[in-house]
Amino acid sequence: MQRRIGLTGGIASGKSSVGRLLEARGWPVLDADQYAREALAPNTAAAKAVAERFGATVGNAADLDRKALGRIVFSDAEERRWLEMLVHPVVRNRFQQELVRHSQAPVVVLMIPLLFETGLEALCSEVWLVDCEPHQQLDRLMRRSGLNEADAQARLAAQWPLARKRPLADRVIDNRGSADALEVAVNRCDPPSL
Repeated sequence: MQRRIGLTGGIASGKSSVGRLLEARGWPVLDADQYAREALAPNTAAAKAVAERFGATVGNAADLDRKALGRIVFSDAEERRWLEMLVHPVVRNRFQQELVRHSQAPVVVLMIPLLFETGLEALCSEVWLVDCEPHQQLDRLMRRSGLNEADAQARLAAQWPLARKRPLADRVIDNRGSADALEVAVNRCDPPSL
């Protein structure tokens, strides 16, 4: 039976870093964020729906202003739910396609930030949570995305806090330290094959 690791955590907790470490083992990593970006690629049905709903504020279907869209949906829960209802089915469909494509792989990693929030843990045989302190998430998010503190806090508030996710995970990967410490923590969860 295929081992399907649901890799989750909060925004800016270090999921992508862990995903790269697991991909280096030769494990396919299916990335929900990548599929969400693809869903809103130029002139897709979703991009057209977004442009129609929000108008010039977000540009047009051929060239969406994702930062403007982010400001809207992270400051208005109703608009965020609307966008999620548009994008999440596309993401689920891409996961299904990729799971079929990788059906012979012994291990597949499903990197899904909103794993618990969207009920996608049912796709997984186990769940790994990348964990850090809330202040680290905030600092990393502000640095990575060039957001001010209020905008970064709004994005953090749109997801379950890590404290709520911890008891639901099968394994917790500590990402409070250096990149080397993160690699050690990942290897503690599941040592790479020799």
